[in-house]
Amino acid sequence: MSSTAVIILAAGQGTRMKSDLPKVLHAVNGVAMIDQVLAVARGLRPACTVVVVGHQGERVRNHLAGADDLTFVDQTPQLGTGDAVRRCLPALAGFDGTVVVLSGDVPLIQAGELARLAAHHHERRAVATLFTAVVDTPGGLGRIVRDDAGHFQRIVEAKDAQPHELAIHEINAGIYCFHADLLRRCLPDVTRDNAQGEFYLPDVVAMAVAERAVVEALPYAEPAEALGVNSRLDLAHASAHARRRVNEALMASGVTLVDPATTYVEGGVEVGRDTVLHPGVCLRGATRIGAGCEIGPYSSYADAVVGDGVRDRGYSHVEGCTIAAAVLIGPYSRLRPGAEIATGAHIGNFVEVKKSRIGAGSKVNHLSYIGDTEMGAGVNVGAGTITCNYDGANKHKTVIGDDVFIGSDTQLVAPVTVGDGALIGAGTTVTQDVPAEALTLTRAPQENRPGAGKKYLDRARAIAAEKKQRAKEEKK
Repeated sequence: MSSTAVIILAAGQGTRMKSDLPKVLHAVNGVAMIDQVLAVARGLRPACTVVVVGHQGERVRNHLAGADDLTFVDQTPQLGTGDAVRRCLPALAGFDGTVVVLSGDVPLIQAGELARLAAHHHERRAVATLFTAVVDTPGGLGRIVRDDAGHFQRIVEAKDAQPHELAIHEINAGIYCFHADLLRRCLPDVTRDNAQGEFYLPDVVAMAVAERAVVEALPYAEPAEALGVNSRLDLAHASAHARRRVNEALMASGVTLVDPATTYVEGGVEVGRDTVLHPGVCLRGATRIGAGCEIGPYSSYADAVVGDGVRDRGYSHVEGCTIAAAVLIGPYSRLRPGAEIATGAHIGNFVEVKKSRIGAGSKVNHLSYIGDTEMGAGVNVGAGTITCNYDGANKHKTVIGDDVFIGSDTQLVAPVTVGDGALIGAGTTVTQDVPAEALTLTRAPQENRPGAGKKYLDRARAIAAEKKQRAKEEKK
């Protein structure tokens, strides 16, 4: 059994966020803050993980409902961090190891740094170890007071601090390791005798110091990663930091980012080596891009799986679909959920594909809509082709066989099937099944009237000239 337990504090309202969404559910670079903190905590392989919820606690519980390794504790009302941890003690009954306390709004913390904190705590045989950070603007954060030799003495909350203490730039990051016995002994004695009228968890640290026990204050390597998110501005700064971290990791793995500052890749996205991402590319969700691809400027991918050697000419929107190897798309393609594009197919400019399979080597190059369609291999779809899949109440399927040629400005009114090798002439409206290798036309006969075109144009020009003359006279 692991000698570590984790408590994650996620009960706060986050009033400065000015949001109806619980603070810990706000996303940093596409991933909810609480999810990022949990992922780091799991790296410790804890014996148990307790999540403290309060404000809109049900929403936080629902968000984490799929995780079966969590215990939830309610903190209502929210009376401070000491009160939150005290409420967790029953869930830790019988546990006698190290309790790691994290905040659910510190999404940038690194697993390696948390492991370093725990290792330092054990090596020094400390009863309490905390992370600190040196920041330019400590604001309302608790200050770290050290003696002349640099040894930790105490934490003073900003609202309780004297002017000389407010001038300190080393702050408490709110990330702790405690021996479980220390929490059980000291938390019942923590009071609300302070400026905020709350139970402060740092008071436990002060009690340990008073007992002359070993207490360690360890500076975090990258201070920005140890800071909490308390406002929309903090959220933006954290997201920028997270994106930069992701982009640097991608480049280190062999991905080319033409302009990293304008490339948005969310945490969890995978990109293969020798792929090039142009400026403005946005990759979100569970997207996986293969090796040797080129994603053009300002294309957006969400929950898409892309094979090797795909080329996107840019400005495409791709969501919830699968693209096989060596496919060419864009510019301005839209691939909607359920689209499956087979090897070597082409999806061109201003083409929309929804819940359809486009066969290997098939081409839909211009100004077309393909919806609820099963398309075979080697099909050529002319410009302006539309699959009419919706009758106002229900969606219907179009089936197109292999090696079909569809002329421009064709409408396929579903449900309809086009057999292998069929040829559909331009301007055709297909309302019945087309046999294999058939030629299908539904054009009205063309009629030519000699001289009628000139007469029409002459009359139109005369009317325009008359209007212009009348307008000129009205101005006089």
